Amino acid sequence: MRSNRIFKNFAHLCRVILALTFIVSGFVKVIDPWGTALKVSEYLSIYGLESLLPANMVFSIWLCGAELMMGCMLLFKVRIRLISIFALISMSFFTVLTFLSATVIPVEDCGCFGDALKLTPWQTFAKNFALLPMAFVVWWRYRPDKIFAFKPVEVLLTCTFFGMAMYLGYYCYIHLPLIDFLPYRVGVNIREAMQQAAVAPVTDVETILVYRNRKTGQIREFALTDTEWQDDTKWEWVETYTTEELPAIRPLISEFSIRNVDTDVTEQILSISGRLYMLCVTSFDKLPKKCAHRMAQLVEQAKQNSVQVICLTPQPLYDTTVHDFGTGNVPCYNMDASTMKTLLRANNGVVVLENGTIVAKNNCRDIHP
Repeated sequence: MRSNRIFKNFAHLCRVILALTFIVSGFVKVIDPWGTALKVSEYLSIYGLESLLPANMVFSIWLCGAELMMGCMLLFKVRIRLISIFALISMSFFTVLTFLSATVIPVEDCGCFGDALKLTPWQTFAKNFALLPMAFVVWWRYRPDKIFAFKPVEVLLTCTFFGMAMYLGYYCYIHLPLIDFLPYRVGVNIREAMQQAAVAPVTDVETILVYRNRKTGQIREFALTDTEWQDDTKWEWVETYTTEELPAIRPLISEFSIRNVDTDVTEQILSISGRLYMLCVTSFDKLPKKCAHRMAQLVEQAKQNSVQVICLTPQPLYDTTVHDFGTGNVPCYNMDASTMKTLLRANNGVVVLENGTIVAKNNCRDIHP
């Protein structure tokens, strides 16, 4: 009897630890579906599943929402026998996956806690290796229970957790992350952050951009100073890494670059005094009409208030340096697609600077002049 009570207490502890891990991991990823989608794309590319890339956002919201939902169900012991089976299967799968990521197919960051906490592949594998026995203990503890026990309260809680998790991911997809864990969050002065990154201790460190040729599938590495990768019609971003482990702020801030047709104008743009609206457009051809209308209204209001407006896009500019949103021409500049999505966390929208400091960011549907 005493040993049975000790085992039940240990299983209870394992369940709580497992549940809290799933909740934290799922939450920090589901509130940033754009960042998670980039990590999903990286994994799909590494394992040769490029055909699934168009569904990366669906995978992002679904997988992270399911993780958050599973954590809540474990914590509150909802459908515990069934959910313990799912927990054991998922921990077994991710333990194997992270072992492969640390050995056979190395990745820089497994992304298990999104951008909130960076873990190396080996650290992630160690975490999963420690959680796997806990998942087994929880499954063993509740294996005598019925798998399909449909109690009304459990059905209600299951639907509640599912709806909450999926809506949270969808909300952050159509708007912006509830919490921004990246260096480009509101309140950051980009130029000062770049200067801090520049004086960080570096020994033969280089930031490498990995791109795939859209036609041939060829993988190629570029240096930041190389401009060929900026041709979004030819090259598709895969990942970015550095030749030495550095603080997370360095590679992200160091990649911030604004160019016109043939010149880097980053310093010039960040030196603009007062307010500056940076309209971010992934593709002018695919820009929704309502979004273009909101941007046009913002441009018109900015002109009335003598506020400067520029446009950032990963599309090649060639000789085109302006774009007419319907209320006048706006100067256009190039920015890498992955950097722009890291900055904005959306396909289209606006980033507002005040003397180089980010004071606001809005998804296109949230632009209200």
